[in-house]
Amino acid sequence: MNKVTSKDGTAIAFDRSGKGPAVILVGGALQPRMGNAQLAELLSKDLTVFNYDRRGRGDSGDTQPYAAEREIEDIKALIDEAGGSAALYGSSSGATLALKAAASGLMVSKLALWESNFLVDNSRPALPKDYVAQLNALIAAGRRGDAVELFMTAGVGMPAEFVTPMRTMPMWPFMEAVAHTLSYDGTIVADTLNGKPVTAKQWTSVTMPTIVMDGGTTPWLSTGAEAIAKSLSKAKRQTLEGQTHDVAPEAIAPAIAEFLKG
Repeated sequence: MNKVTSKDGTAIAFDRSGKGPAVILVGGALQPRMGNAQLAELLSKDLTVFNYDRRGRGDSGDTQPYAAEREIEDIKALIDEAGGSAALYGSSSGATLALKAAASGLMVSKLALWESNFLVDNSRPALPKDYVAQLNALIAAGRRGDAVELFMTAGVGMPAEFVTPMRTMPMWPFMEAVAHTLSYDGTIVADTLNGKPVTAKQWTSVTMPTIVMDGGTTPWLSTGAEAIAKSLSKAKRQTLEGQTHDVAPEAIAPAIAEFLKG
């Protein structure tokens, strides 16, 4: 494990592996770097992989107050560590963060996005306007499990009756442990899970080659992926047929490696 110091003094923990072009893995909600460990191992055959804990997770710090800009500064610190330029791979809300980091002007060589959280129609309910406030209130009250359930229902869009049995599963305590970071992801996707169309004017600064990927199993995410790709100047689309939102590392690693090496 290594650490870099972000602009606000927060220590960001990361693992570095492999040789080749640099890529930084940006995890989604509730995901520490261990969640990308298998993907990092597969990619390290062709790439130099920086697999990090987003702030508030794992071995990284969590300086308050939170702002999405701080997470972009975290990515910049990792890009500097990689030599001043790197590709970004993000999944889910991590893909939205990676896209916003690229749009901010960071030295991003290429961008790979997996099912970024863009709701561009009324095919499912938009994120409640007070979603982040609700999450923060639940965490302040010590109701971490309820915060995870709110994320699963209002954020992910799962029916409540599907979420209740999950509370007895072995993974639930791990999700509760990082539940305080759910409002961070909620802040990042607040303006992309609103049911509004995506326009090219939003992303004029994203000029690097980009691949926008989905699995075709969640219609609103696939529609969002199409919209994102059409709004970017140098984007290509790829569907990994049959993959769920929790994409298998062995399925997506070849697609990422081929794109970043090309």
